[in-house]
Amino acid sequence: MPAVDTVRRFSNRVENYVKYRPGYPTAVYDTLRQYANLTADSRIADIGSGTGILTQLLLEHGHMVVGVEPNKEMREASQQLLAGFGGFTAVNATAEATTLPDHSLDLITAGQAFHWFNHAQARLEFQRVLKPGGWVGLVWNQRRVADRPSMQAYEALMYQYSEQYEELNQANSYPEIEPFFGQPPLTFTFDNVQLFDFAGLRGRFLSSSYAPTPGHPLYEAAMADLQGVFERWGENGRFPFIYITRLFLGQFH
Repeated sequence: MPAVDTVRRFSNRVENYVKYRPGYPTAVYDTLRQYANLTADSRIADIGSGTGILTQLLLEHGHMVVGVEPNKEMREASQQLLAGFGGFTAVNATAEATTLPDHSLDLITAGQAFHWFNHAQARLEFQRVLKPGGWVGLVWNQRRVADRPSMQAYEALMYQYSEQYEELNQANSYPEIEPFFGQPPLTFTFDNVQLFDFAGLRGRFLSSSYAPTPGHPLYEAAMADLQGVFERWGENGRFPFIYITRLFLGQFH
């Protein structure tokens, strides 16, 4: 993994993360439920739960969910946002040391988080806390770049202005998923989109851990170029921010 402080790097981005990061399609939950045979009694932990975006999808379907999140600001945001769900518990812990009981979980999820883990240590910890036959679902909202010129323009801007972007690109971890499980996982893709005015597009940009923030030498130039991307590719005052939601679902072999 990159030699960066993976716990605190989102601390100054929580507000934008809450406002502008996408949710996950309901089809993600439907797939998890089908394969993991989820019931009202199933025990789930969302690892690297952040502000609770994926956690909320699980809670909305009546499950008891433990959100494991080491970042204080993100964890506190999840506690505030999910306070209305009686089935939610937030834990200050990591993927590598969850503090959860042995063989207590039917399902582990990780949304936008697996690429931050120490995979060897997390594998051992997940095996410890999962029940026999338990499942792991790794989920990402990945920007759809290949066939979308508007997203290609946004991606080029990220490369230009975002420090460590290539190093921290979540897609870098995809080849590590099969070794993590010890066998090929089931893979699923779903469409996902957000529509942003410029303030929203700016907030989405600033929610990334590697984007320059106000006061950074590159910030003003980045905002000017982001405005140019918005004006070139926006439609009726809205920029369609297009994703492919990827779910890797597996059991340990």
